[in-house]
Amino acid sequence: MRKILFAACLIAASAAAAPAFAGPRVKDIVDVENVRSNQLVGYGLVFGLAGTGDRTRNAPFTEESLKGMLGRMGISVEGTQMRTQNVAAVMVTATLPPFARSGSQVDVQVSAMGDASSLQGGTLIVTPLKAMDGEIYAVAQGPLAVSGFKAQGAGASVTRGVSTSARIAGGAIVEREVPFALKSAQTLKLALKNPDFTTARRIAEAINGEAPGSAEVLDPATVQLTPQGGSVVDLVGRIENLEINADQAARVVINEASGTVVMSADVRISPVAIAQGGLTISVSENPIASQPEPFSEGETVVLPRTSVNVDDGGGASLAMVGGGSSLRSLVSGLNALGVSPRDLITILQALKSAGALQAEIVVQ
Repeated sequence: MRKILFAACLIAASAAAAPAFAGPRVKDIVDVENVRSNQLVGYGLVFGLAGTGDRTRNAPFTEESLKGMLGRMGISVEGTQMRTQNVAAVMVTATLPPFARSGSQVDVQVSAMGDASSLQGGTLIVTPLKAMDGEIYAVAQGPLAVSGFKAQGAGASVTRGVSTSARIAGGAIVEREVPFALKSAQTLKLALKNPDFTTARRIAEAINGEAPGSAEVLDPATVQLTPQGGSVVDLVGRIENLEINADQAARVVINEASGTVVMSADVRISPVAIAQGGLTISVSENPIASQPEPFSEGETVVLPRTSVNVDDGGGASLAMVGGGSSLRSLVSGLNALGVSPRDLITILQALKSAGALQAEIVVQ
């Protein structure tokens, strides 16, 4: 008995010492003004493919690019027709992270443009990557890593993943930096990823508690920082780990294609009665063969036998869900009806039409 009491005391002490639920940090729910990534894109050639590259007859841009590259290297191939299938034209994309410095490396994604069947074993040759302003910010080159493969024979084939798309880890070297003097900024704006008046106010209050007079709410999506001493870099470093009790609007997200329903915790409903049922008709065919008597002059015929079953949902019941019910009560009430996800979507839309669902419905 003493051992049992001792174990119970340990469990109670552990429960009492357990930390309370920690809310998201400021850095997790906001974006900092002008601190963003930039998209880069380039056109290049992949060499070393084992006959799985572009057919130059079907992809003339591959042939023209190959001739142009060889011409710049002092090799003249004008007037000749290329017949190699070891080369493929590709689009190369990359994301330049904020504050990337010259010489740092970023990952690149390589995608076939022509009719190449696989990029397995290929090597990307020097490819400049440009941003929307037309300037070159990085240069990519290196062997490709392909996750998929394709193998085929005369009567069968096996395909796994996508063999015409590849990746080069650290395959691009940054050549140009995106200028942004964050340290000299006098003010800085924090953009909420999910705009909300309550969350913006809580963020400003938490920041002012750490650095009085430094934060001001401009709108539900923006909190402006004005350092009262020091730089904005120092201020952001002090406040980005502050925990915030983020609020959210009541919302029901429905994906009709997959039958997925996601409801936020603040969904409420007014008093309502729900009945669910449906009409199901099943038709099955069980034909039988009818044969003539032995040694007779008849012939064998197939006679149809059709069975039709109708279920009008007569066993469906009416469920009552009380007013002001929480998400837990709503789900319990709908589960009592034994509804499927597809039926749940219809019920939720009907509740919204009846004015009983106090939440926004988003249909994807």
